[in-house]
Amino acid sequence: MTASEGLSTTDDLFLGGALTVRQPKSGYRAGLDAVLLAAACPAVADQDARCLDCGAGAGVAGLAAAWRVNGLAVVLIERDPGLAALAKYNSAVNGLGDRTDVIIDDLTRPLSQMTMLHDRAGTFDHALANPPFHHTGSGTPAPDRLKDASHAMAAGAFEQWARFAAAMLRPGGSYTIVQRPEALPEILRALDRRFGRVRVLPLHGREGEPASRMLVQAVKGSRAGLQLLPSRILHVAGTHAFTPEFDAVLRDGKALVL
Repeated sequence: MTASEGLSTTDDLFLGGALTVRQPKSGYRAGLDAVLLAAACPAVADQDARCLDCGAGAGVAGLAAAWRVNGLAVVLIERDPGLAALAKYNSAVNGLGDRTDVIIDDLTRPLSQMTMLHDRAGTFDHALANPPFHHTGSGTPAPDRLKDASHAMAAGAFEQWARFAAAMLRPGGSYTIVQRPEALPEILRALDRRFGRVRVLPLHGREGEPASRMLVQAVKGSRAGLQLLPSRILHVAGTHAFTPEFDAVLRDGKALVL
């Protein structure tokens, strides 16, 4: 019996049906943010690069990146055994098992205790992260254990996630995060002295609305300064349809260049 057995799941389509992902029916479910994160990964095809998906859940971001970038090897790290089992299943069912590795561990633990990862420190070209949106205790806990764990984290966890990414990346490696705009001050503090060339891309649901999410990308060891990039709009005005740029990202797996 695998760790994912007993979970009620659905099979969901991403990238215009090119990627089929089994994930929990209730609780945390990957969607738009995971695909945007994968699209923003600056990996280039056929360069034998390595990418780390931090807090991978059922694996949507890492697998979407692997699907888009031919030759990209991806390690999916997830602390929940049930979600990790789903990520391994999804890797295999999408024909990406030969380029993906799933590791069950908590990235906030000391790297010296992470037996499956500490020998790989400093070897990754890219890291992706979709950290929980809320701090533990900042709101009513979700009734579902997986949803609560995926939407809340302890204060200071951005610092732990950034420390882990910096330890695992090679010099010049990229770290890409998708988050809500209100987390920007804490993210910038966590990146300080570890990363430079920080670029922030605000994403707005529709013209005239406040940014609903942002992509933050930084380079390990760079001394270049912060760049606030021109905002981009997800939806056509007055509709639920995506703009041509984001329709191509979400349906066709096109890259989202920051």
